[in-house]
Amino acid sequence: MKILVIGRDGQLAQSLAERGGSDVVRSGRPEMDLTVPGAARSAILAARPDVVVNAAAFTAVDLAETEEAAAHRINAVAAGEIAAAAREVSIPMIHISTDYVFDGTATTPVAETAATNPINAYGRSKLAGEVAVRAANPDHIILRTSWVISPFGKNFVRTMADLGQQRDSLAVVADQLGNPTSALDLADAILVIARRWETGDHTGLGYTYHVVGSGIATWFDVAVAVQDELTALGAKSATVNPIATAEWPAPAARPAYSALDTEAFTRDFGHTLPDWRVSLGDIVARLLA
Repeated sequence: MKILVIGRDGQLAQSLAERGGSDVVRSGRPEMDLTVPGAARSAILAARPDVVVNAAAFTAVDLAETEEAAAHRINAVAAGEIAAAAREVSIPMIHISTDYVFDGTATTPVAETAATNPINAYGRSKLAGEVAVRAANPDHIILRTSWVISPFGKNFVRTMADLGQQRDSLAVVADQLGNPTSALDLADAILVIARRWETGDHTGLGYTYHVVGSGIATWFDVAVAVQDELTALGAKSATVNPIATAEWPAPAARPAYSALDTEAFTRDFGHTLPDWRVSLGDIVARLLA
């Protein structure tokens, strides 16, 4: 099976390469630049994969507030181009979306059927991407995920691990709730889908699912867990102090509550992601190693 992953150097693309081995082919800049119309189509037609995974995104949430056109180009227009190219060669697509399509006013884990209402430019661009994918290729699955962490690239856990070894104390927001999700665990879920499709069972085509790590946390909880892991591994760690979102102003508004309900994915694919704390421990150990 050949799985083409768009977005070669991102956390998820690297995780898919690790978990999927030789079945995974990654494509990205410079040979495939999603800011260039037609680039995605050329790459997909040349590769002729069995499945396309769109893991590419403009993920700089604050920067998107001033560069919304650029975010829209990558997260919406290019997503539609990828979906259309996949349809042209009659292959299904897995598209990665986000909890930021919701406004954060929920108080219990959000189901796929809940009304979307993004509160920042990044969320708007990702919601537009979902719309574009659905319109361009009926043979798709959209996976909404959240708070992605991994041993790869820039992410919250790496930042907290680095700062914990450099400083004595940290201040971290404690009033936003969500699901920390290991990119490696998300990669496993994507491979579950791809392997199912490989057998001819096309469960989930045309549907949107929520796929996140098990357990709900605040960023403060995650930061504390990172410091605990550092301590357990014999490394220097920092004290973490909780603060309110209002004490850490940012250009883009964040959802106060974005925990997602994963019941549908578990029901249809028989797969649930591990508890975020377990996955975080593995990530911190790899970062230190």
